[in-house]
Amino acid sequence: MKKIVVIPARLNSTRLPNKVLLDLNGKSVVQRVYEQCKKARSIDEVYIATDSRKVKKICETFTKNIILTDKKHQSGTDRIAEAIEQIDCDIIINVQGDEPFIEPSLIDELANSFENNNIVMSSAMHQISKVEEVKNPNVVKVTIDNNNNALYFSRSIIPHHRDEWETLVNHHINIPSPLKFYRHLGIYGYTKDFLIKYSQMEQSYLERLEKLEQLRVLENGYKIKMIETDYNSIGIDTEEDYKRALNLLK
Repeated sequence: MKKIVVIPARLNSTRLPNKVLLDLNGKSVVQRVYEQCKKARSIDEVYIATDSRKVKKICETFTKNIILTDKKHQSGTDRIAEAIEQIDCDIIINVQGDEPFIEPSLIDELANSFENNNIVMSSAMHQISKVEEVKNPNVVKVTIDNNNNALYFSRSIIPHHRDEWETLVNHHINIPSPLKFYRHLGIYGYTKDFLIKYSQMEQSYLERLEKLEQLRVLENGYKIKMIETDYNSIGIDTEEDYKRALNLLK
């Protein structure tokens, strides 16, 4: 199976404009994402998909694998679906263009999850340890079944701890054992056939409501295999995130 990474790199981010081109110690955010993806051992090629000629021009300084896509796409997954139409591949890993510290071994783990022929899509999750994080609507939560397939994704706190809810959210700093909450990490793997099928589905009700594109998959009756990891995503969505990334590099 030929496995590739595609990095969607949109310029017009709402919360932090031009974030994929921000400088991180001499390299743009998207270049650092690209270089991390290249370290994954199971990946044959890494591509960047963008709707911006400015992004394309800058990325051409470090790679020729750039695909210019339509500006109309409402999600990174839809952008990738257009990008891979002319690429010979079997498995696609979607790594967000604002994840300069993405763990290459996690990319490998997602890519290798498709050795099980029943899987059409996979993603990753990290156990949450802080109550503050689980209360944050910008932290997407996921619940899973006994086979590690996603049951639901939400910006709300799921599952709801009915018996001691007030104590949990108002009197704890750390999440007490044996409670388990998982943060969804925005990295996805798909088979090429399923990704094309996904892009042809209409936006779903829950997807529009929560602004979470992965809910389209569940609402159409498909499964997403979730892989637990120790990697805790450090995406760049805000000015504070950018400052934190600079400090990490130092």
